[in-house]
Amino acid sequence: MTTIVVGGGASGVVAAINAKTKDNKVIILERNNTLLKKLLLTGNGRCNYFNEKYSIDDYHSEDKNIVNEFISTENIAIAKDFFDKIGIVPKIKNGYYYPYSNQASSIKDILVNEVNRLKIEVVYDTYVTDIKKKDKFIITTNKKEYISDNVIISTGSYAYPKTGSDGIGYEILKKLRHTIIKPVPALVQLESNSKYLKQWDGVRSDVYLELFEDGKYLSSEEGEIQFTNYGLSGICIFNLSHFISRGLLDNKKYLIKINFVPFIKTLITPWMDNYSKLNPNKDIYELLEGFLNKKLIPIILKESKINSNSKYNELANEEKVKLFNTLRHFKVEITSTKGFDNSQVCNGGVKLDEIDIKTMESRKIKGLYIVGELLDITGNCGGYNLTECWISSILAGQSIRRKND
Repeated sequence: MTTIVVGGGASGVVAAINAKTKDNKVIILERNNTLLKKLLLTGNGRCNYFNEKYSIDDYHSEDKNIVNEFISTENIAIAKDFFDKIGIVPKIKNGYYYPYSNQASSIKDILVNEVNRLKIEVVYDTYVTDIKKKDKFIITTNKKEYISDNVIISTGSYAYPKTGSDGIGYEILKKLRHTIIKPVPALVQLESNSKYLKQWDGVRSDVYLELFEDGKYLSSEEGEIQFTNYGLSGICIFNLSHFISRGLLDNKKYLIKINFVPFIKTLITPWMDNYSKLNPNKDIYELLEGFLNKKLIPIILKESKINSNSKYNELANEEKVKLFNTLRHFKVEITSTKGFDNSQVCNGGVKLDEIDIKTMESRKIKGLYIVGELLDITGNCGGYNLTECWISSILAGQSIRRKND
């Protein structure tokens, strides 16, 4: 038996390792001159490869019920067990798994070593242009044709095209009669037309965010965000970005409201009254210095129409109300995202009901397996997308292995 794996990224390599037996020849076709190129970029080079805290709320798809079946306790255990068995020692922080070395290259090296140990053939600088199914699969590449009993498609999405992800997998799967939900950028920075872009550039702040779509509340996040000269970035922003990418296709309008004082859990009026009494000689600018980044203070005061030299106890009630509203509901209009070039993953992909989610085999073509980013499953930041890659790849590889038993 022969199995062709199209794409040597995280999902392709793990699928190949799990599919290989002495009676199953496995060949990885990789368009780059190295395996796992994108993996080295994850987690800022540290590779957040797993998360022990998982929930259906960490994933997004048009087929949420299928995702609920896929992201199961059993499958999470299978993925964790795989990395334990190949020798990755984790460093766990708040549920986030990193290699103990803090280097993504450790994950890459161990996976590549496993490929070599199992004598899996890797053909570099090779890209697939077409796949047809007759009695067997005919895989056409820029170099030659391959004949195979099984094919695993693991080409990645449109995200990070500099790593070789150009979306060819979607086109191949369309020809093989699969439905593709239009991919859009996800886990990506957001662009704004705010007049404060230059003024707030470089600021980091712990905030609570609310996202509104056409004026209606949609979702929320809490944590650190980064203010940039184009808009907003940071994990909170990334986790909201797939909503915006998808809605912009339908010309929806997006607004983010920022609460700069999420640590004030009570009514803000008595808190500020008490805070000002403890600091009676400070003007309003000096008071705000106690909890706001200096770059943000002139912006907050300008939006509140308050003079920076004013004393808090001299403010009229309506001025205080305006200040409180600005601190808790600062508005940023979102106009676009930074696109596929900057996105970590895509939202959208192959419809899940066209796949046997227990084996990752196509329901349309026997012997065809689809794994990784090509699927309509998008995770939040925190190792959730790699977890999806590991699960889908292990299930596909083990399904092929069982055929050969």
